[in-house]
Amino acid sequence: MKKIIQLLSLATLATSLIGLAPLAHANSAPTKNKSTSNATNKAATIPEATEDDEEPDIRLSKSFDYKCELGNSLTMYTNSNDNQHIAMRWKKRIYRMTRIDTTTGANRFENRKAGFIFIGIPSKGLLLDSHRGHQLANECKTTDPELAAEAHGVSVSSAVK
Repeated sequence: MKKIIQLLSLATLATSLIGLAPLAHANSAPTKNKSTSNATNKAATIPEATEDDEEPDIRLSKSFDYKCELGNSLTMYTNSNDNQHIAMRWKKRIYRMTRIDTTTGANRFENRKAGFIFIGIPSKGLLLDSHRGHQLANECKTTDPELAAEAHGVSVSSAVK
């Protein structure tokens, strides 16, 4: 009985090795042009640039400094020609933020790649990290809330109320 089990095991092993032989041969076959193959692989791994990757041009923008709780600060840059985007300076880096429509009237801007969400109402702003699920800056207030509200698309009369 033991010999039958050994023979069956040996037969199973032999058939599995025979089945793998063509795969091993295919993987060890030399390629004619290795540099082209490597270049193709490298090109396939480079992700496509998105809108969030672009470095915003802030030279012609108005800036609004926000002072937040716990000593945090951020700067928003607006461009009168583009009300769908703002630039935000956070921790010595500038991020392009895209406006997201809301039903509440709050201004919401996101950079999905970095995970930033900025929610602004006339009296204050809030910066969230959607990747980690926590607040980065809270109770952010600017020195001139009327100008900031106007720049973010809120009428000055509703900012004063």
